[in-house]
Amino acid sequence: MKKIYILAFMAFGFTFTASAQIYFENFEGFNLGDISSQSPHWRTWSGNNGGAEDADVVSGGQEGVRSLLIDGSQITDQLLLIPGNPSSGKFAVGFYLAMHPGKSFYFNMQAALTPGSDPWQQALMGGNVYFNCDGSSDGVGIVTGTTDCSAPDQTFSYPVDIYFRVTCYYDLDNQTWSMRINSNLVFENQPFAFGSQTFESLAAIDFYSASATNEGFIDVVEILDQTTVGTDEFDAAVFNSYPNPVKNVLNIQSRDVVDSVEVYDIMGKLVISEKPGTISPAINTSSLSPGTYLAKVTIGDASKTMKIIKL
Repeated sequence: MKKIYILAFMAFGFTFTASAQIYFENFEGFNLGDISSQSPHWRTWSGNNGGAEDADVVSGGQEGVRSLLIDGSQITDQLLLIPGNPSSGKFAVGFYLAMHPGKSFYFNMQAALTPGSDPWQQALMGGNVYFNCDGSSDGVGIVTGTTDCSAPDQTFSYPVDIYFRVTCYYDLDNQTWSMRINSNLVFENQPFAFGSQTFESLAAIDFYSASATNEGFIDVVEILDQTTVGTDEFDAAVFNSYPNPVKNVLNIQSRDVVDSVEVYDIMGKLVISEKPGTISPAINTSSLSPGTYLAKVTIGDASKTMKIIKL
C-alpha cells in the first residue's frame, strides 16, 4: 500500500508545476503601518519609505486580520514589484479588493523596471484601470488608454462593499492582457499601449490614489507564472485557486461548474472529498493539520492537481 501512495504522489507531481506561484501575500505577518519598509516586494514611487505615499497595513481583511489600504485622503503611490522582472511568457496577478460606496480605486501595469531610480520613471502600459472613476458611479469600472475617464476602451461591473477577486492575465510575448472580476471575464486580449511607451518587461503593478475619493483594501495578493501551462491543462481562464498557503478556506475560481474537489495528504490518503456542483466553490480546509497537500479539481472530463500548503 505504501508503494501505491508514493506512486500516486509522483503521478500528481507532474501536474501542479504547470502554474507556478512566484509570490503570495496576505499581510498577516506584517505590523500595522507602512508596507515598504517591511517587504522588498513593495516600494513607493519616490523610493522613500514611510509618509503619506506609503500604503498602510491595516486591521481587517478577506482572510485573517490584515489587509493593505490604498488611501485617497493622502496621495498613496505604491508599486508591487514583479519577481524576476519577466520579459516573456504568461503571468497572472490577482488580489482581493474591497471598496465602500462612494469610493474609487485605480491601478496600472508598469512595463519597464527602473532600478535605483528615485522617483520611479513612468512606464505605464497594460491599461489605466478605474473603479468608480468619478466617485458617483459605484459598481462601474473602465479601462482606458487616456489619463482620465473620458474615453473608456472597456467597461465592466464589480460588487460594492464586499471583497471580490481581480485577476489580470498578461501575455508578454503577444503584449496583450485580459481581466476577470471573480469568475467573470470582463475583457480579453487588450493590447499593451500607452503613448510612446515600449514594452520591456512586466515590472510592477502601480496602485495609485488617482482621486480624493480613492480608497481600496487589497488582500491575498498572488502572482503566478503560467508560461508552461500546456494545452491539456486547465487554462487560467478556466480554473485558478487561492490563497496558497491556505488558512481555512480554499477558493476555486472557475468559469464552469466544478464537479469534484479531492484533497490528499503527502502519503496519498484522501482527506477531503467534495462534489460542489457549482461555479467557483469554496472548500473548507479548517479540519486539516498544517502541512503539504495535493488538491485534485475536476471540471467535466478534465482534472488538474496542485500542491497546497495548509497553515
